[in-house]
Amino acid sequence: MIRRNKYLNLLINNRDNGFPKVITGIRRCGKSYLLKEIYKAYLLESSVDENNILILELDDDRNTLFRDPIALGEHVRKFCAGKEKCYVFLDEVQKIFPIVNPALTGGSHVLAKKDDEQVITFVDVILGLSREKNIDLYVTGSNSKMLSTDIITEFRDKAVNIQLLPLSFEEFSEYKGGSEADALLEYMQFGGLPLAVLKSDDEKKDYLRNLFEMTYFKDIIERNKLKKTSSLDELCNLISSLTGQLMNAEKIANTFKTVKKENINKLTVEKYLGFFVDSFLIREAKRYDLKGRSEIGALRKYYFVDTGLRNARLNFAFPDEGQMLENIVYNELVYNGYTVNVGTFDTVGKDKNGKSARKTNEVDFFAKRGTNLFYIQVCASMSDAETRAREVRPFLLLNDQVRKIIVTNQNIKETLDENGFTVIGALDFLLRFIKQYIMVEESK
Repeated sequence: MIRRNKYLNLLINNRDNGFPKVITGIRRCGKSYLLKEIYKAYLLESSVDENNILILELDDDRNTLFRDPIALGEHVRKFCAGKEKCYVFLDEVQKIFPIVNPALTGGSHVLAKKDDEQVITFVDVILGLSREKNIDLYVTGSNSKMLSTDIITEFRDKAVNIQLLPLSFEEFSEYKGGSEADALLEYMQFGGLPLAVLKSDDEKKDYLRNLFEMTYFKDIIERNKLKKTSSLDELCNLISSLTGQLMNAEKIANTFKTVKKENINKLTVEKYLGFFVDSFLIREAKRYDLKGRSEIGALRKYYFVDTGLRNARLNFAFPDEGQMLENIVYNELVYNGYTVNVGTFDTVGKDKNGKSARKTNEVDFFAKRGTNLFYIQVCASMSDAETRAREVRPFLLLNDQVRKIIVTNQNIKETLDENGFTVIGALDFLLRFIKQYIMVEESK
């Protein structure tokens, strides 16, 4: 069993809090497994009677009657009647179909149409059940209705949202055992989707490629009722190749025209990017003015929630080690609770003609958690003098007290360079450095 301790602790900390726990995240990241295997085992170890745990898999043909929201509510209440506390897991809740309020249909349960207003949905039944004092409710789903960030808005402040991510590198490394360096190389190429981890290299490639075609794209197409999908597919490939580069919709549209020899307008690019973000496939890191201390402009970087998925789009060509490491560093910072932006600031110097010219400088990440602030540069190696000069230059121009860190894919421990900047190997950074401040916070 791969123990997802971070998420297990989130469930434990929110146990019996009176709110439904809604677990969202990209498909195949382990939402159902977290509840039905890991959390159930914890409850049983905590002396919860197994007869007080109800697991309803709504994609099971034996449970089709409970896809009616009112029938589901009645069934759960009947199961929990007379019991002190019940733990109810509803899996695949997108299978619950909306019905017209029976008060308007003479008591009949009539499937709601798109334009019907007085309807009862899975949101109503979840909120209703969560008000029962002897029910602690947990919910997952696995298609566009539950994958989209819209679901968080549906429940507003009436539910606890737990966004599940693929395996972090720490989780992956602990599960694999053996050489941490070998684990990082494998993780960089194939990512951390739990089912992929259990397969051979060739099986991983087929599995990850098929996930896009048969699952992720299908969900996006169904949710957004798309007809033409070739541009969506090509745009995903383009974002994959440009991972970690500053982009906006206009720049992507122009690149699309140059590389793909096909026109796609800015508004379509913005719309498609939104589809990918809403389905948790990619995240966006916005620019942050390090001197003005505010988010700025439309340019931003996009990172895949899983590097294996990104590489699957490029047929595992795996061309840029630094690019992949940057994606992993971003994901690990987010996983560990940091707010992450792309750092930018302007300086004024002389151009080749001796005239004053403004230049925009970039730091890969400005990461903050609590009172801890870091500027972070990521590169494959610091052995080359030109690379070292490029990575260090923005730090030299920043005259402030924020800690400045260079993460490199070399097996070195944390050290200081001649400028007082931290240089640290990726393994030490991912497995120790970004976690030490969390432990300090938790000990206070």
